Amino acid sequence: MTAPRKDGGSRYLYESFDAASARIDAHERVMEERWSALDRRLAQIDAALERLEKRIWVGVYGVAAFLLAQGAEAIMQAAAR
Repeated sequence: MTAPRKDGGSRYLYESFDAASARIDAHERVMEERWSALDRRLAQIDAALERLEKRIWVGVYGVAAFLLAQGAEAIMQAAAR
């Protein structure tokens, strides 16, 4: 590298450019964005799984209520005879 001239000129002609450092910085920024997108997507999947679990439990309780109602009806019909 040559020493900067005293009479002016562009600083880019005299200062070195560290391409490896710039490449690493860009890669880190890209990886941060990817991690944030991954976190956001995992949060969406988690919310969807929670909704699905609630729907499954409603279905299970519905089937259990139906079976209990059928059993109660059968008991009432047997008692009426």
